[in-house]
Amino acid sequence: MPQALSYPGVYVEEIPSGVRTITGVATSITAFVGRSLRGKDSEPSSIFSFLEYERKFGGLWSESPMSFAVQQYFQNGGGQALIVRVHQNAQKARVELTTDTADVTAFVLEAANPGAWGGKLRVTVSHGSPALTAPLFNLTIEELDGTIVVSKEVFLKVSPDPGSPRFVKDVLANESVLALVASDVSEVSGNRPIEGNRVAFETDPAVDPDGAAVTASQVFGAGDGKGINALERVDLFNILCIPPYSFEADVDNAAIDEATAFCRKHRAVLLVDPPAGTKTVSAAILFAQSLSSSSYGALYFPRILAPNALKQSRLEAFAPCGAVAGVLARTDATRGVWKSAAGIDATLSGVFGLATKLTDNENGQLNPLGINCLRDFPVYGRVVWGARTLDGADQRASEWKYLAVRRTALFIEESLYRGTQWVVFEPNDEPLWSQIRLNIGAFMQNLFRLGAFQGKTPRDAYFVKCDRETTTQTDINSGIVNIMVGFAPLKPAEFVVIKLQQMAGDIPT
Repeated sequence: MPQALSYPGVYVEEIPSGVRTITGVATSITAFVGRSLRGKDSEPSSIFSFLEYERKFGGLWSESPMSFAVQQYFQNGGGQALIVRVHQNAQKARVELTTDTADVTAFVLEAANPGAWGGKLRVTVSHGSPALTAPLFNLTIEELDGTIVVSKEVFLKVSPDPGSPRFVKDVLANESVLALVASDVSEVSGNRPIEGNRVAFETDPAVDPDGAAVTASQVFGAGDGKGINALERVDLFNILCIPPYSFEADVDNAAIDEATAFCRKHRAVLLVDPPAGTKTVSAAILFAQSLSSSSYGALYFPRILAPNALKQSRLEAFAPCGAVAGVLARTDATRGVWKSAAGIDATLSGVFGLATKLTDNENGQLNPLGINCLRDFPVYGRVVWGARTLDGADQRASEWKYLAVRRTALFIEESLYRGTQWVVFEPNDEPLWSQIRLNIGAFMQNLFRLGAFQGKTPRDAYFVKCDRETTTQTDINSGIVNIMVGFAPLKPAEFVVIKLQQMAGDIPT
């Protein structure tokens, strides 16, 4: 409302423009679900490098295909990854600290998360110098690699008294990444533990502390908020990778169907790996035909050959999902999500061969079936040579044939979903509709300028419609505003045809 005009003079008022900037969301945040040496159980953790993965999840592990997939993701240009650790019956290392009174337990410490890594933890209790007044004590927790201290945490003047602001259970829960007071110990004794130097954490020697190989039950979590369902708590992810459960067990078709359905719900795409035994063209065709049609997934064949740092860098076959996800991320950063992550620029870094070297004719059998080939070419090396979804077989004639089209649509959907939240509860009439057209139109125009759409003019490339035709009086009475957005997607030039003709010289007559 204008201010009251009380005195003669000039009054200045600021008028809102009605422009609300819609920001494009990230397009290549990749989620990995699988087994690792350490890390929080079924709690997504964001990382930005493989060094960070090594610190939080223990690095490469011979029992974890996911660890190699994450390494290959960052080698190929990946920027941000979400890691969800799953395990089957892994146990936490523990240590019991007794009080000054013999055989009375002060409390039990346990490793922050399960795995054999917890056996490398050591705890030191000191009563201070000069001596601390009971029940206060100092607690030092170290992680050792042989005799080398890898990490160290020191907590001064903690107390076993639950009423103390330095209650040891609360202090470790809030500040430690190495150890906690055991969750099944409701209270501590109230007496401080006896002094001891580098007391070792221990696991049950009769049980594998790292647990057994995971299965679909752990990866998909049966809807209990674990495994893949932990991603429900994540704000955004765009690509999902579920590497093989182990080097002997592949992800089955039912699990792939569940994963693509999950991706559809979250506006993401699944990268599907061929089974380990799929080494021939006929086997790849049979596998592709056994999969359900979905534009929210893409299959890449064959597996890649990369050095295994745990085996003197000998070449081994790995699932390609991590490397391909890295190529997608790299292409998004350099060209945009609308550019198909395939071609001579889509090189696979850190890959020294392919499990099956395909010919042009074999590629010609696989491509029409929606199988994205990885090829090995002279000069260019190993590259991604396919850009289709699981719905991309020629016979299906799907409008979501190409992965780049699907991912562009998901990018626009997610960006508009987040960028139009301000519309909720606004008066539903022409002033609102014009603001919607202005804001979404500005966003689409910017994408057009970046080359995201077909067409020479904005009119050819996209449209935004929000008016009396899209929103009727019945819609208004129901509290609904309808917005129609259309775009002309870019599609890759899969087949380049060059026509040559001889020019006949002048014939004298």
